[in-house]
Amino acid sequence: MENMKEYQTHMQEKPIFSIIGEKVALGPIRRELIPLYQRWINDFEVLRTLHIPRPSTLEEIQASYEADVAAERQRKVVYFTIYDRDTLQPIGRTDLCNINYRDRTADFGIEIGEAAYRGRGYGTETIRLMLDYAFTGLGLHNIMLETWEYNRAGQGAYKKAGFQEIGRRHQAKFMNGKFWDIVYMECLSTEFVSPVLGQILVPDELR
Repeated sequence: MENMKEYQTHMQEKPIFSIIGEKVALGPIRRELIPLYQRWINDFEVLRTLHIPRPSTLEEIQASYEADVAAERQRKVVYFTIYDRDTLQPIGRTDLCNINYRDRTADFGIEIGEAAYRGRGYGTETIRLMLDYAFTGLGLHNIMLETWEYNRAGQGAYKKAGFQEIGRRHQAKFMNGKFWDIVYMECLSTEFVSPVLGQILVPDELR
């Protein structure tokens, strides 16, 4: 019984990781992190590059979490919590949505909720790991995203990870008294080299 208590305590302290990189690790979204997810989505600095800034209640985020879990069951979307690999601190969320297994396409999204982790390469590595998961893990071919013209830091991270700009919808986003372009970017599996999963998701050698 004592060993079981120690095991349960250990499991509570150490989150489950599915993909591990050099600086970040990705694991499933967790119900006990809903208050943290709510804090991130109420940070207008986070929302500046995601949605129209507005407050979100705990009840709203709880309902959103249940919808996310239901969508994952239907294989329409995959959500990950982003962790600092060294401290195990949750620092954001990332996802693949609108997954189309027939045409092998999906859309990508990311939010780094903890301000201290922005601009330090954590987002760029997360993007690479998610592309690796999309291409190597799911066998997809084309991953697309949209961002705003004024999100220059995000565009830099996307390009470093492998995305390329493919087009714009001009002056279709309003912020700070000005109209900005919506920027569309994509990455193809044929333009990407697996950093992690290509060494894990491999067949057994013949004996």
